[in-house]
Formats: sequence, structure tokens, C-alpha cells
Amino acid sequence: MAFDVTEQDFMERVVERSREVPVIVDFWAEWCGPCRTLGPALESAVAKREGDVELAKVDTDANQSLAASFQIQGIPAVKAFKDGQVVAEFTGAIPPAQIEQFLDRIVPSPADKLAETGDEDSLRKALELDPRNATAGVKLGRLLLQRGETDDALELLDRFPGDFEAAGLAARARLLADVGEDRKDGAGALTRAFEAWDAGDREAALEGLQSVVGETEDSDRLDLLRRVMVAIFTELGADDPLAREHRRRLAAALT
Repeated sequence: MAFDVTEQDFMERVVERSREVPVIVDFWAEWCGPCRTLGPALESAVAKREGDVELAKVDTDANQSLAASFQIQGIPAVKAFKDGQVVAEFTGAIPPAQIEQFLDRIVPSPADKLAETGDEDSLRKALELDPRNATAGVKLGRLLLQRGETDDALELLDRFPGDFEAAGLAARARLLADVGEDRKDGAGALTRAFEAWDAGDREAALEGLQSVVGETEDSDRLDLLRRVMVAIFTELGADDPLAREHRRRLAAALT
């Protein structure tokens, strides 16, 4: 449901409220034709989110100081507030499909919610709803790898070539596809590194992978190892000290 806000209650009903649930603000005016097109489409899209996001409407003619404070120069103008800050915005009337895409950036989609649960049934349902949901693909791919279903994992993970975590898990599958524990080519070290990764011990995982990198000369295998480590760096975050240390060591080993 949409509600009107003014200069007097904007702070409470939009800024403070956005710390609990995202709030979309539609800056509009009665005389604005495109506003009358966008407004109902916004209301319909927000209603489908079933309380995951709220819609506030600001009449710019009646709240000129408020519009000026947000530098509104053309209407309709839409701003999304989350945690007290503007996190996304657009100007002008856009079609319903683009409104949905805009909201997807602000609030979790049904597929995103299913992906967050992490159990296999939910992950598969998430991918049915959104075959491009990388979070669900990565989580399901990891589960398949842990069960030894390498071919199915690769088929799934290869759908997300631009995702570093998916690429790293796919590289992991390929590294172990042709080796066994009885071979002296790093298979045992790889297995232990991957077990550490699955257990959440990324430091042990990276140390194990560094040791395999140091013993590997084959360029294709080195590239697979690099992809695996980049996936772990991505999980850690770019500014994580462990990621920075091992990124430096990996770069030195590959030069």
C-alpha cells in the first residue's frame, strides 16, 4: 500500500522506517502525465512484494523544500531508501519490467529468499524460478561436489561463467576429475585443501592450494588452481588480510 508523506513526517516515515524495511519514494505532482502512468505501476509492483518494501509518495508542489533538498529536477523521480540512505534511483516513467528489475536490486526476489535457506530443495526451486540466480547455483553446485556428483555440478556451475565463486568450484571439479588419492601429483593435498574450504577453514585451504601451486608446472592446471583461489578470495572479500596475503603470494608464484 502507498502512503503520502510530507516534509514534517518524511524523516520518520521514510528515513527511519528504511532501517527496518526498504522504502521507495515516488516524487510526483498532479499535473504530471507520466506520474499518473508510473504511480499505479509502482503500487502494483510494490504490492506483489507483500510487505518486503513500502511505497511513499511525495507531492512536489506541496513539498517544494523537500523536493529541493533531494535535487528533484524532473518528475516522476523515484528514490529507494535503505538503512537511512538512498541506494538507488531513476527519473521518468519506466515500463513494468524495469520497475521489477529496480525492485530486485532493493529487496530479495522469491528466488533470492529460497537461495538464502540453503537446503537442496529450496535451491532447486530457486533455480526453477530464476535460472540465472548465481547464489543458488553456487550453493547447489557445492552440495553436488561434496556428494561426488561432479558431472552434474559442472553442468550447473558452467551456467555462471561471470561468477568467480562458480568458476572456482567448476575448476575444483576439473582438478579432481582425473586424479586419485594414490597418485603423487598433489591429489591428496588438493583433497585436504578442499575439505578445509568446505569446513570454513579458508586459511588452511589457501595454504594447501599454495603448496600445490608451488609444485605445479602445467599452465592449464595452474589456471584452474588460480580460479579456485580467486573464488576463496571472493568469499573473503577484497580487503580481507588473508585474501591480500595469498593474492600476493599467488601472483609471485605465477610470475
